[in-house]
Amino acid sequence: MNLSSVVKWAARTAGVLAVFGPVGWLSPNPGEGQPADSKTTVTTVASEDARCLGCHGEIQELRLGSKHQGLSCLTCHTETSAHLSDAQAKPATSFDLTVCSACHQDQYNSFLKTHPASGARREKAVPTGRAPTLDKLLMGHGFTKEHNDPRSHAFMLLDHLLVDRAYGGRFQLRSWQDIGYIGKAWDVLEDTHRELVETAKAANPTCLLCKTSDFILQWGFMGEPHPKAKWARTSDVIELAKTLQNPMGCVQCHDPHAAKPRIVRDALIQAVTTRGATPYAKDAQKQAIRVVEFRGYRKIGLLAPANSTLQCAQCHVEYNCNPGLDPTTGKRIGFEDARTNYFPWVNVFDIKKAYDDLQFRDFKHAVTGAALIKVQHPETEVFWQSRHEQAGVQCADCHMPKLHRPDGTTFTSHWQTSPRRYLKETCLRCHSDWSEADATYRIDAIQEYTRGKIRKAEFWLARLIDTFDTAARAGAAEQVLQAARAQHDTAHVLWEWWTAENSDGFHHPEQAREALGQSITASKKGIDLLEAALKDTRRARAR
Repeated sequence: MNLSSVVKWAARTAGVLAVFGPVGWLSPNPGEGQPADSKTTVTTVASEDARCLGCHGEIQELRLGSKHQGLSCLTCHTETSAHLSDAQAKPATSFDLTVCSACHQDQYNSFLKTHPASGARREKAVPTGRAPTLDKLLMGHGFTKEHNDPRSHAFMLLDHLLVDRAYGGRFQLRSWQDIGYIGKAWDVLEDTHRELVETAKAANPTCLLCKTSDFILQWGFMGEPHPKAKWARTSDVIELAKTLQNPMGCVQCHDPHAAKPRIVRDALIQAVTTRGATPYAKDAQKQAIRVVEFRGYRKIGLLAPANSTLQCAQCHVEYNCNPGLDPTTGKRIGFEDARTNYFPWVNVFDIKKAYDDLQFRDFKHAVTGAALIKVQHPETEVFWQSRHEQAGVQCADCHMPKLHRPDGTTFTSHWQTSPRRYLKETCLRCHSDWSEADATYRIDAIQEYTRGKIRKAEFWLARLIDTFDTAARAGAAEQVLQAARAQHDTAHVLWEWWTAENSDGFHHPEQAREALGQSITASKKGIDLLEAALKDTRRARAR
């Protein structure tokens, strides 16, 4: 950036700061803490900001013409004076959501809104849960220690730190009364430094990328070790977790310099830019991103036009973030391997092949020994080519609608909840001839039908596992057992995709019905193989 640009930018900054105050935007209450000599401070701040941008040309490029162009660097960064004197002394960056709330109060308030009636720590593997036989079907995986339906986004970090499958139970609430606390995680948590029985230590740094934005500036692209990045895939997750305070924040989806929508999740950027063979990718406009690299170790993807489906796809996808095994060799795959940070970016019918090609499986089933895939939450992939997606609907249309303020202006809700919570602003916008009761009835019809198919798939998977156990004990040939394991692999992923996906089929009911039907068929094929082997074994013994 040339000197003329610096001077012009400093002049603009000084003008904005003179109107709004140099430090008021650092607080939820604009104007608090302004010094007596505001004019002197304005000049100092503008001069310091100009020096920042003199080195950070990529930031200057992003800021030019943006709605945040007039914001001082001090809005989000502190300890900048020391950094200007010594480049090795890094400034601090605030990831507290209240920084943005000073100007975006409605978005902030709605993001932290919760729905207590949806339940707290509701385990999936109970008779009334989403997957009553989950413990049997996932036997051997850490998710059997605790696997809950999600709560509101405001709890995402807190719930992750508490769940029994993550840190061995060593992080606990100081009081159960704090289960509904909204704020900084370590205000209510404590490290007990002891592990509890019937827990797992399966947390890892990559998984945390979808729980918080606190460490994105200290994370190298794809979690690769880098001298400028404090944390990597192989880092001590306990030490990382103890530095985190805030749930995933505004900067995950909004670039603070360009004031434009963006994505920061590295595996999504990699998937979109290197693998385009998906149904969704046939429309290139839907994957239009401009990748910007910072200091040789970080990347962001600016979106043009805005695309809430890609923004939500940073987390609401099937991804791999954990160690596993190579199904062709049986060897363990650890965090030093790039396969432990990976987005397959394919739909349910292609997911098995994607992991076959990657040569990766998450775990071996404790009864059958089949190498299986542990699915995460593939809402995005399910949505591809659905009727809503083909009609131009994006995630925000149903989960983050425009709401009216008392003065008649609108803002985008950041509650990110089910459209059931605001049917008038979502379903009824397009289906204007419906009542709210009509919309609810149709949602229920799709979801209850899909839940029925999920239960049937679970039944036949459980039957496959039991039959396998019987056949193995009876001495069935290894060749038969191996063929049954292959059917188990297929049946499992086609079932679990829908227990992990959070719409209970609503995002794509036709696809759910087809995939679950194929799961049942695969289970039955495996059962037939095993029962035939059992008959042969019994005949041989009878001779």
